[in-house]
Amino acid sequence: MNVPRRTMLVGGAALALSACGSKFKRYEGPEVTRLQVVKERRKLYVFHHRTLLENYDVHLGNTAVGPKRFRGDGKTPEGTYLIDRRNPNSSFHLSLGISYPNEEDIAYARAFGRDPGGDIFIHGDRRKTDPRGKDWTAGCIAVKDREMENIYAMVRNGTPIDIFA
Repeated sequence: MNVPRRTMLVGGAALALSACGSKFKRYEGPEVTRLQVVKERRKLYVFHHRTLLENYDVHLGNTAVGPKRFRGDGKTPEGTYLIDRRNPNSSFHLSLGISYPNEEDIAYARAFGRDPGGDIFIHGDRRKTDPRGKDWTAGCIAVKDREMENIYAMVRNGTPIDIFA
């Protein structure tokens, strides 16, 4: 079988992502041990310990400044979370769930008598009906569909994700 392959050179090592004509790829590189998002830079960084494996441009919540506090505020969370679920049938191609809200987020929202919200994901690109502009999600982190295929293959449940301002 002729399998398309994308090879990335990172830190002297070659990472291979293969696919058989589907959105589900196989990852043959170093374990992804941490993700970091820097909202100000609109970047997602993928690490194996201290080695940067990949980085991606991202779109954020439609109110990009400040941490997510309440349901419907349009903000992307800030803090440390885990990748806690996978959705191969996402409305946004593929998606990886982020464990927002954590205990601190819940306590903050409750102190104001509010709901912290939830359902925050890293997911593929916008649908035709979604707003235009650089920040259009309801608080999620969005990448291009092809990039999401790579991220989905590389990242396992339980991987920590730090989201910085």
